[in-house]
Amino acid sequence: MSATQSKDILQEGLTAMGIAMDGQARKRLVSYCDELLRWGAKINLVAKAPLRETIETHFLDSLTLLRVLPPLDEPQLPLLDIGTGAGFPGLALKAARPELPVILVEPRQKRVSFLRHVIRTLELKDIEVLCGRLEKGSAEVDGQTLAVPIITSRAFTNIGEFLLHTAAINPASGQVICMKGPRAEEEIAAWRAEQPNSPYRLQEIVELTLPFSGKVRNLVIFSKEGE
Repeated sequence: MSATQSKDILQEGLTAMGIAMDGQARKRLVSYCDELLRWGAKINLVAKAPLRETIETHFLDSLTLLRVLPPLDEPQLPLLDIGTGAGFPGLALKAARPELPVILVEPRQKRVSFLRHVIRTLELKDIEVLCGRLEKGSAEVDGQTLAVPIITSRAFTNIGEFLLHTAAINPASGQVICMKGPRAEEEIAAWRAEQPNSPYRLQEIVELTLPFSGKVRNLVIFSKEGE
């Protein structure tokens, strides 16, 4: 697969999604995609798929978060991506918006090595990779105590479990953004039934569709009440 193909597919998707992005950001994302495919031939990073599907499923899906993060003319709050895998969504967001401070949490060492390689290759600053797991009720990962105002994940667990895991590291007035498919409402209903005293309140659900497949995505945004 050529970088030109990746560039063209990425640009087609960004245009369809109404996402404006400068040339340097697009170049970083294409370079990231190239490294993903190269490393993916040796270690399991993402499911094998045609290039167009890979770019949509991982890169464009991650970039849907740009519409709900603070705009560039506002202070860029740190974002924590739990169980980032091959860097989605956190590293893709960082490549697109280098001003965004990012922390990636990933327990598998081979994937951590890949993430650190991409960060070096793209010459990204103000991004950290922690090798470990976030345990429920704990604020510590890889020997560091965390307190992060924006937390997200693509495939860590269901909404209720995810909010239990984030509560100790998400300060009052913080946000948790859950990236979900078409069954988001079911998980929200289960969370409400199982955790009536949750410190989180549902703030907004942003529904959208991916540009090539038309698959439904829901960004489910929670805010944490003051303590």
